[in-house]
Amino acid sequence: MEEENLQLMKRLEKLKKTHDAVILAHNYQWGEVQDAADFVGDSLDLSQIAVEVEAKTIVFCGVHFMAESASLLAPEKAVILPEMLADCPLANMITVEQLREARKEYADASVVTYINSSAAVKAESDICCTSSNALAVVNSLEQDRVLFVPDANLAYHVSRQTDKEIIPWKGYCITHYRVTSAEVNWARKMYPDSPIIVHPECPPEVTAEADGVLSTGGMVKYASEAKAKRIIVGTEMGMLHRLQKENPQKEFLLLSNGLVCPNMKYTTLAKVVDALEKKENIITVPEDIRYKAAKAVQLMLDVSN
Repeated sequence: MEEENLQLMKRLEKLKKTHDAVILAHNYQWGEVQDAADFVGDSLDLSQIAVEVEAKTIVFCGVHFMAESASLLAPEKAVILPEMLADCPLANMITVEQLREARKEYADASVVTYINSSAAVKAESDICCTSSNALAVVNSLEQDRVLFVPDANLAYHVSRQTDKEIIPWKGYCITHYRVTSAEVNWARKMYPDSPIIVHPECPPEVTAEADGVLSTGGMVKYASEAKAKRIIVGTEMGMLHRLQKENPQKEFLLLSNGLVCPNMKYTTLAKVVDALEKKENIITVPEDIRYKAAKAVQLMLDVSN
């Protein structure tokens, strides 16, 4: 397998030159996909990189909404999703029609939409957010009520830190939702000197007991700065590859065996090579949707900057 991956990486390097392409990989991708990528990060970081790089072709190793986000921010570039089956169940837990109805019901509330959503839903929102800037985005709004879609656990995490009324949508990440407080307690008992960090998409009873509730970008920073030699990580298993690679002197353990996203794992190195070779699976966003969705994302970036 290692020899096969080396051959695939050599082919990929040639294809990148032929098609003027860069490879972007989300933190949750297989280790060999991350190793072959030019940039590894979270969905928003990678979308911003897609805008900044001079390459005309972006191969986005992630799920559908991520490639959409890159396309809406860099419409002049060809954005390729190596595996079209790589979708996000959380993003699919709210539709444009549902959000429009909710806006009628909560007419006095601002709509904050998590980046883990379709471009069409982003276009119906007032502003977007990520897991790292959600609190800052909510607190930047004039309205006292906020309809927060689609992740209820992230909404709850924000509600514990703000005076604003948060109205959560009942969506959830099927991977993070599996983590239990019993697993946190077991890890605490087994490794009493090791900090436990978890993603805010985890259930409230899990985030309440963790030492840190962090986005994937926050986990990267935490891992590099922490004095602990062992860290328990409560997010998708692909994250451990990057953490271990960047911090070889430390040990990283997965909090739960359930932390595997099958959708992220659909993308393989062979599929990355094949999609770029054929230049297929190009993701585009209709201009009317793109304009409104990009505006919601840009408002978020303005808050963060």
